[in-house]
This record gives sequence, structure tokens and C-alpha cells, in this order.
Amino acid sequence: SANVGAVAPVHASYAYDPRVSVILLPSNVGKRKAQIAAIRRSFGDLVLNVDSDTEIAPDVVSKLVCKMQDPAVGAAMGQLTASNRKDSWLTRLIDMEYWLACNEERAAQTRFGAVMCCCGPCAMYRRSALMLLLDQYETQFFRGKPSDFGEDRHLTILMLKAGFRTEYVPDAIAATVVPDRLLPYLRQQLRWARSTYRDTLLGLHLLPGLDRYLTLDVVGQNLGPLLLAISSIAALAQLALTGSVPWWTGLTIVAMTMIRCSVAAVRAGELRFLGFALHTPIN
Repeated sequence: SANVGAVAPVHASYAYDPRVSVILLPSNVGKRKAQIAAIRRSFGDLVLNVDSDTEIAPDVVSKLVCKMQDPAVGAAMGQLTASNRKDSWLTRLIDMEYWLACNEERAAQTRFGAVMCCCGPCAMYRRSALMLLLDQYETQFFRGKPSDFGEDRHLTILMLKAGFRTEYVPDAIAATVVPDRLLPYLRQQLRWARSTYRDTLLGLHLLPGLDRYLTLDVVGQNLGPLLLAISSIAALAQLALTGSVPWWTGLTIVAMTMIRCSVAAVRAGELRFLGFALHTPIN
């Protein structure tokens, strides 16, 4: 990075700690190759991945290790929160989005041992499993070019393909910095969406071997946003071409949104989740 000198004092403070080894690569090679460089230099049974903008609670490692004691588990992720939640209306929405993604989507998937994406800010991997998959992970191509996005989801899919379970640990809390402006957030979401659709296609053949709920979940995740977009476009077209207001489309979207937000508010025990309805137009 251009500001590598800024972290030199941190590196120096750990220089004489035998438990710590700082790896400085000669150039910025991207997250995936940096991960691989560290994994190849590692020697423990487990590898913890923490993004640079993330702070983990003191008990995160021990709680993830407890889950990894089962040799069938190849990866486990913690619960993500927004460390800058109070900065703006957008960061508050993203914090709720993370809660929903972790405590509804991942929590349901972990019941069947198949979390479909162990998120990068806080994920633990079994090193022996990683070593089996590193070559596939390193040489992934997309449209004829080496892939430079979607590392977390692709590595999780590789774990599932290799026959390992992937799990979610709700009480292992990690706080990460989220975008506080709309355009950076939309760019991030677009990048994540590309990864979701691409790796869903790569992982479709896994679904028959997993619980049928996961097939329903994956289909819903991929078709839901598309149907929402088509419905919105069709409603706008009706308004423009006929001058009639598409009441049923609007009411249906509002009703589905409020049902989802109400369920989240009850489960979380926090009324603020009713405000997540504001995320629907962004979605």
C-alpha cells in the first residue's frame, strides 16, 4: 500500500515477539495472493482471517476454535457488526443488513452445516483443508482472466466441494468499518453481487448433496433481487405508458418488506429493524 510506512511502528513493536511474523510483500498483489502467501508460511492447525478494517472481540478466537474442534468443519465465521454504525443513516442500515445476513441467512444455513459464504472480516479455516484447496483458489479464472473479487465466497464453495462443513458462530463478534456514502456502498454491493451469481453457478452441483432447504435458499437469494428489479421496472413502465398507478405492485413490495422487517424486529428484540424498510429502494 502507498501508506505502508504508517504501520511501520506497529511492525517494530512486534519485532521481538517470537509469536509474530510480519510478511511484507514487494508489491500490492491483491487480497487473494496475500492470503496465500500467509497461509503457505503458516504452521498452526487453524488459520484466522481478519480484514484490516475489522476489530475482533477478545473471545472470538476461543469461540471459533471450539467450533473447529469437529474435524468435519473446514471453516467457521463470526457475527459481523458495523463499528461505525452511528455515523450516518446508511451505516445504520448496513449494520441491520449485517445482522439479517448473519442471524437469519447464515444461522439457517449453519443448521445444515453449509454456510454458503464465510465472510472475510472474521473467518477461521482448517489449515490442512486450505492446503488441499490453495492451487484451485489461486488459479481461479473468470471470463478468461485471473479472478480478483469474491475471495470469501469462492473459498467457502471450495470447502464445501471438498466435503467439509462450514459453520456460523453467532457469539464470536467482529466489528468492521462499512461504507458511509451511497456510491462506495453500491460499488461494494455490485462487486459482491457479481461474486454471488458467479459462485452460485459454480456451486450448483453441490446442492443435490445438501439439505433441500439450501436449494430453496440459494434460489431465493438469486431470484429475489432480480424479481424485485423486474417488478419495479414493470411498475414504472405501466405508469409511463398508461398513466395508471401500479398500486398492487407497490403494495406487494411494501407488504413483503414490512413482514421481513417485523420478523427481524421481533427476533432481535429491537424496534429499529422496522427502519430497515428504507433499504428496499437501495436494494
